[in-house]
Amino acid sequence: MTQILGIDVGATGIKGALVDIEQGELISDRVKYKTPKPATPDAMMEVMKKLVEDFEWQEKVIGIGFPAIIKDGHTESASNIHKSWKGYNLIKEARKRFSDKTFLINDADAAGISEMRYGLGRKYLDKVAILLTLGTGIGSAIFNEGELLPNTELGHLKFKSSVAEKYASNSAREGKDLSWKEWAKELNEVLNHINFLFSPDVFILGGGISKKFDNYEEHLDLKEKVFPAESRNNAGIIGAALHAYMKSQ
Repeated sequence: MTQILGIDVGATGIKGALVDIEQGELISDRVKYKTPKPATPDAMMEVMKKLVEDFEWQEKVIGIGFPAIIKDGHTESASNIHKSWKGYNLIKEARKRFSDKTFLINDADAAGISEMRYGLGRKYLDKVAILLTLGTGIGSAIFNEGELLPNTELGHLKFKSSVAEKYASNSAREGKDLSWKEWAKELNEVLNHINFLFSPDVFILGGGISKKFDNYEEHLDLKEKVFPAESRNNAGIIGAALHAYMKSQ
């Protein structure tokens, strides 16, 4: 069994677990810490370091999914974290502090490759599939015939008077105290907008709110092509580990 530590970094929580790459399953308890406020690089790196130490995983293969555009190991955006992350050389710092076998990927892309390898996406390897993670913001991963187009960030699409994630993310639902029906109306408009732009064969909804799909499914127009992620909120951890495995071979 190949075991890799997957770390899923979010704007509200940082969580990790050991992953069995062959099965695409967690083989340890999931450990989660709150994302520090302010979410500066030094503060968040300390939380990630604690996770690595919790699993005694120093100098072993580690995969990190991070909520930013990732280019050459740098974080090139910082929409829901501290602005000082923009341009930060995360891969250099992670390899210095944790392991020189650390690998980095956008968090939604991590969730996407997990679903395409182990989950619902296996049915759509010859199609166009879009995964959306509905959390503090909205992350996205687009696949054409199983190939990932990285760093798409569809949550930042211009929408109404702002961007899509300000209306249809889970934090928007909670912050505005929306009923499931009210929030689903916003999500439905966003899904229809993305559907118009990309005409995918399937939408896969990830993030913690995917566990509550039954609460809002009936309010979505595109019922025939919208489904919850099979690995629910663990997809980011599993995908981060899978990406690290593929890069380390």
